[in-house]
Amino acid sequence: MRRVTGFTLVELVMVIVLLGIVATISVQFVALSTQGAIDVGSRQQRALSSVVISEQVSRSLRAALPTSIRTTPDQSCIEWMPIVAASNYLSLPVGNAPDSFEAVPLPGERSSSGRVVVYGYGSNLYSLTNPGPVSPTATMPSGTGPVTVTFDGGVTHRFSAQSPEKRFYMVDSPRTFCQRGRFLYRYKDYGINSTPASNLPVTMPDREVLAANLQENSLQFDVTPQSLQRGAVVSFRMVLEDTGTGETTNLSQEVQIRNVP
Repeated sequence: MRRVTGFTLVELVMVIVLLGIVATISVQFVALSTQGAIDVGSRQQRALSSVVISEQVSRSLRAALPTSIRTTPDQSCIEWMPIVAASNYLSLPVGNAPDSFEAVPLPGERSSSGRVVVYGYGSNLYSLTNPGPVSPTATMPSGTGPVTVTFDGGVTHRFSAQSPEKRFYMVDSPRTFCQRGRFLYRYKDYGINSTPASNLPVTMPDREVLAANLQENSLQFDVTPQSLQRGAVVSFRMVLEDTGTGETTNLSQEVQIRNVP
């Protein structure tokens, strides 16, 4: 009689158990490897975001007029006036109703427009007084020789102080960086207000999203005011957070504002 071969029930159960163990280990290995790759990608993305955010904020603040930098009481917002042009005046406006002054032309025979600021140390640039350090909007024409800077609309203005180097700046309307929830916004074209970061726009294009993954209440700006010997220094710090894993990346940076009076 020919002998019959095969598997016993015990052997079959053992094979199934072993295959289950191998499958479980394999699935766990693949899952952990995949999660590790996702975590690494998330960390790299936050690191790249921190570099981009830091560079955007730093570049904007470097072009700020030092005497215009101010923060909100909780230091979650910073406001400044960006410089659009700078030159030297030959003589400040004189007379009872001055509406212009003579200045050295801009490099490259450029023209420019904006508010003229002369000196401004010890003054509130957001209080538009006459006389005062900040003029109404003005236009500086192009030219190769001395040019005449004229206040728009025939408005008159007198400056309250002179610059030691006869320096003046033309500035644009204020800008603001501010955290709202998990978002970092950049605001523009909302006018000059006495209170820092007030009357901010709520829609595009005057409100732009700079980042969307900040940890709530993590952004803080610190300002070391300028003096006659040095410019202002702005330091800021924030925390970028992955909402899925809860992992965070800390970001801190200092920016020197070197523009002189």
